[in-house]
Amino acid sequence: MADVLTLNDLRVDFETHDGEVAAVRGVSLAIGRGETLGVVGESGSGKSQTFMAVMGLLAQNGRASGSAQLHGQELIGLKPRDLNKVRGSKMTMIFQDPLTALTPHVRIGEQIAEPLRLHLGLSAAEARARALEWLKKVRIPDAERRMRQYPHELSGGMRQRVMIAAAMAPGPELLIADEPTTALDVTVQAEILDLMAELQRETGTAMVLITHDMGVIARLADKVCVMKDGAYVEAGPVAEVFHSPRTDYTRALLAAIPRLDRADRGGRPQIAPVAADAPIVVEGRDVKLHFPIAEGLFGKPRLLRAVDGVSFHVRRGETLGIVGESGSGKSTLARAVLNLLPATAGAVTLMGRDITHADREFMRAARKDLQIVFQDPLASLDPRMTVGTSIAEPLTAFRPDLNAAAREAEVRAMMAKVELDPALINRYPHELSGGQNQRVGIARAMILKPKLVICDEAVSALDVSIRAQIIDLLIQLQAEMGLAMLFISHDLAVVREISHRVLVLYMGRVMEQADRDDIWRAPQHPYTRALLSAAPIPDPAIERTRVRLKVVGEPPSPMDPAAAFRFAPSRLASGIAPVLREVGAGHLVAEFDAPDSRENGA
Repeated sequence: MADVLTLNDLRVDFETHDGEVAAVRGVSLAIGRGETLGVVGESGSGKSQTFMAVMGLLAQNGRASGSAQLHGQELIGLKPRDLNKVRGSKMTMIFQDPLTALTPHVRIGEQIAEPLRLHLGLSAAEARARALEWLKKVRIPDAERRMRQYPHELSGGMRQRVMIAAAMAPGPELLIADEPTTALDVTVQAEILDLMAELQRETGTAMVLITHDMGVIARLADKVCVMKDGAYVEAGPVAEVFHSPRTDYTRALLAAIPRLDRADRGGRPQIAPVAADAPIVVEGRDVKLHFPIAEGLFGKPRLLRAVDGVSFHVRRGETLGIVGESGSGKSTLARAVLNLLPATAGAVTLMGRDITHADREFMRAARKDLQIVFQDPLASLDPRMTVGTSIAEPLTAFRPDLNAAAREAEVRAMMAKVELDPALINRYPHELSGGQNQRVGIARAMILKPKLVICDEAVSALDVSIRAQIIDLLIQLQAEMGLAMLFISHDLAVVREISHRVLVLYMGRVMEQADRDDIWRAPQHPYTRALLSAAPIPDPAIERTRVRLKVVGEPPSPMDPAAAFRFAPSRLASGIAPVLREVGAGHLVAEFDAPDSRENGA
C-alpha cells in the first residue's frame, strides 16, 4: 500500500512573549491509501498543530520544520501559490466547528462549488451539479433547497454534513478530520461516523481522525497514535493499543474513559445508594414551557412545545440524569426548575414549597438552595474578576454577616475541597486551564451548601482524564453534602457513571424514566434503544460488531400535538405502548396505538 502522507521528524515551534514554545516535537508517521489513522491525546498535546502544519495553516508566530510529504511532494516550506494547488483538492480538512469554518454570508451550494471550479476547472453548472450530488450523498434532506440556504439556517449536524461534502467533493487523496463530531448529539455523531466510513470505502481516501473520544477511534481507526506534550508516546494497530497498551499514559487514558457497557468505575469513587424514604428535594409536576413562534410578518403564531408535560422528583443525595438530543428540552427544563423561565403550566416544588408561582422575595431567598454549573466556565465566569472573588460572590449576596477575612477563609476552604490550590485565589480565569475553571464553577455553586445543583453539560467540553476527575469530585461532594443533582448530558456513558436514575427526553416529552441499570439493561422505548445503540464503546472488538438501531421515518414536530401519541412514554403512559417492527438490518419502525388515531395522526 503506497503511503499517501509521510511525516519525518516534524516540529512546530511558536514564538511567544514567554519565549519559544515547542508544540510538536519530532513526529514521524505514515498513512496509506484507504487507511484511517486515529490521533488521540489531551488538549495541548499537539494533535491539531501537527496537521495544521501539514495544511500550511499555522498562526503567524508558528514555524514548522522537518518533513511532511504528500505522495512524495514536500509540503513544509512550499510557497503559498503552490500550496494552494494542493489544499482543497489533493488534501482537505474537516474542522471542529462548522459554524466558524463555513463563511456565514455565502450560500451552502457556492461554498461547495467554489473549490471545484478553482481546483478541478469545472464550469459553474458542473460544479453546482457535483455540489448537489454530494449534498445528497451526505444524506441532507431536500438538498436542492439547502443549496440556497446559509450556514445559520442549518442544524449542527447538517452543517457538519456540509463540511464533509465540501471536503470530499474534490476527491482528495488525504482527508484530515479534526474533532469532527465533538459537538454533535450521539445519534447524529453515529450517522456522521458511518457516513465518513462509507465515503472512505467508496473513494479510498486516506483519513486522519483527530479526537479525544476513544469510542470514535474504536469505531473507525486502523492505526492509533497517542500524543502527549507534542510527541507520540505510543503507536500501533487499534486493537493492540486498546487491549495491550505499552505506556502508563495510554493505560491511564483508557482507564479514565466512562464505559456504557459496564457500571464499574475501575476503583474510582462510586455513587452512594439513596434511601427509599430520603426527603424529596425538588419535584416537577406536569411542567410545560410553550413559546409562540411567529410564521412570517403577519403569520399566525404557533406554539413551540419546548417542554410538554414533564414530571420528575429528586431526593436528597440522589442524581437524576437527563439525556436527549439537542432541542429535546433538557436545558429549557433546567431553567424552568430554577424559575429562570416562567412555566406555562405545571409546578416545581423545592422541599415541598411551590417556587413556580413564588413572588420575587421568596425566590431571592430560595436562590441560595438552587445552583447551576454551566458547560463553558469561561463564558460563565466574569473575566475581570479573580477566581477568589467569583467564588465569594454568592457569600457577598447571601451571607452579609461575614466580613472580608471570613469570606476569604470560606473561599480557601472550598477551593481545597474542590482540589484547587488556594494559592490560585488571585488568578484570573484566563490564567487557568479548562479543568481548573470548571472546578472554580463548581466551588462557586457549592459555596452556599445548596440543596439542589444542576450540572448542564458540565463535563462535555473537557478532556477524558479531567472529565473523570470532575465526575469523581461531584460524587464526593454529593456524599459529603447530601446534594440533590440534576445532571444534563448527551454523553450516556457519563450519565450512567454519575446518576441514580435516568430520564430520557425527546421533543419536550419524557420517553422513559427508570433506574440507571434498568435503562441500560432493558430499555423499553425505541428512542432509548436508538440512543444506546448510537453511543460508542471504547473497545474495537465490541464497537465494530454492534448493530445500530434507528427509528426510521420523519420525526414529529414539537408544534404537533400528535407527537404526544406518536412518541408516547412507554413506561409512564398506560395504554400507549410501542410495537417494534424490524424493516431491515439495524432499522426499527416504532408503531403506536392511540385513542382516536385518525384525529391524532398516530
